[in-house]
Amino acid sequence: MLSRLSIRDIVLIERLDVDFAAGLSVLTGETGAGKSILLDSLSLALGARGDASLVRHGAAQGQVTAVFDVPRVHPARQILRDNAIEDDGDIILRRVQTADGRTRVFVNDQPASVGLMRDIGHALVEIHGQHDERALVDPDAHRDLLDAFGLHSSDTSAVKDAWRRWREAEQALSRHRAKVEAAAREADFLRASVEELAALDPQPGEESELAGKRAAMMRAEKTVADIQDAQEVLSGANSPTPQLSSLLRRLQRKADQNPGLLDEIVSTLDQALISLDAAQSAVDQAMRAAEFDPNALERAEERLFALRAVARKHNLAVDDLAKLRDAMFADLADLDAGVEKLKALEKENVVSRDLYDEAAAQLSERRGASAEALARAVMAELPALKLERAEFIVEIDSNRENRAETGIDRVEFWVRTNPGTRPGPMMKVASGGELSRFLLALKVALADRGSAPTLVFDEIDTAVGGAVADAIGQRLARLATRVQVLSVTHAPQVAARAGSHYLITKSGDADRVATGVSALEDGARKEEIARMLAGATVTDEARAAAGRLLSENAAAI
Repeated sequence: MLSRLSIRDIVLIERLDVDFAAGLSVLTGETGAGKSILLDSLSLALGARGDASLVRHGAAQGQVTAVFDVPRVHPARQILRDNAIEDDGDIILRRVQTADGRTRVFVNDQPASVGLMRDIGHALVEIHGQHDERALVDPDAHRDLLDAFGLHSSDTSAVKDAWRRWREAEQALSRHRAKVEAAAREADFLRASVEELAALDPQPGEESELAGKRAAMMRAEKTVADIQDAQEVLSGANSPTPQLSSLLRRLQRKADQNPGLLDEIVSTLDQALISLDAAQSAVDQAMRAAEFDPNALERAEERLFALRAVARKHNLAVDDLAKLRDAMFADLADLDAGVEKLKALEKENVVSRDLYDEAAAQLSERRGASAEALARAVMAELPALKLERAEFIVEIDSNRENRAETGIDRVEFWVRTNPGTRPGPMMKVASGGELSRFLLALKVALADRGSAPTLVFDEIDTAVGGAVADAIGQRLARLATRVQVLSVTHAPQVAARAGSHYLITKSGDADRVATGVSALEDGARKEEIARMLAGATVTDEARAAAGRLLSENAAAI
């Protein structure tokens, strides 16, 4: 329920804090005192459209805070949880409207969007009046109200689940059919590509491996060429070793004839020949160690170039060829087995649709029975509301070809206001005052089903009086045993039925006016009801009548 409403600098309200109780609360006051401002402020906190004109003249911004005390299992708390907003304690909706037209939204002191505030507000409060019958306009709301009245939650859940399964089956069938048709159009290309990829057999990471191996072998090829050059110099036809060996032998023979003259030369040449022999051995060993195979390089290059050529043809990376091969194998398998799989999916689709049709038909049948019961319940309320000649009709248009998540039924509330006239949609047939009374009868019939925890009725007793006003008060009081009811009223019969009574007044001077709200008790409440009965001049007779209304109400309670 709405436990507190705080308003700062909105139109004529400078500062206002109102605590509301459970049950029926009425707001009364002179015309122009500011009752509509109070409701506009509440609507602003529920996500209604903001407007710079709402800000009190001279203020930079206005603010409205609505505090709600609702059970832990209430749907509004699930909305908070779905949006990662803390839901412990009260639900607090705060709206800041600036004079330059900007607006800020806070839910439980966390910044939020107007859309989220509106969703939460719709779950918490319904505002109804002669010019705000949202529940009577939207046929989707009519269907939801009928389901709430008939306690169809398990049936609607079954239909929703069957709808989801059927739609999934339809989508799977549609996707597979499109896939098979596309594969059939490209069958020749697909088969040729599969054969090519099967023969090539690309492996993930193969390109990097081949490129690395090719680079290594190319480096080895250059190294082997240098080693071969060294081998040619040391062991080839122009090798210096034979000449140095011949020179060394001649000098060794001469050395004995010239002692000491040639010893250094002979020693140095001998060492040079030993080094050349060692170098030649090292070159031969390096040549054997290199083991370069030109054929291996050629094979690696051919494989690498083949992979890259196929990748370019399919416009993808070489590493994706393996995935393409697997996908094309699957597509070809789908093409080859497409007819059988399509038949299986078509059968599954038909079965799931039949299950939906069965669940929807069962829900439709129960809606029909509930529609009759709801119509009787509403009709039972109409005579006391001076609509005894009117007829309330729950019109259901069922078409199994119009399948939807909510079933196959279009539900709309119709009325016939006078015998012999043609019935039609409530909004088109009933007048403003009749609409309000039809709405009240509907809400009473629904009791605590399909309603927000707080109902606000804005002058639904306009243009009625006497017994009708008293009947409206009785029904509002009955409603208030199930949900919180706030009623803006000009009818003393309604005001006398309330558990809480708030007086809206306007005070100030020619330069500045402010709207205030005060809770009335005992004598003050009796005086206000007397004013509502008598008008500008309150008489003793009016006070006596007010006392009787309050006494009768107390006795009824």
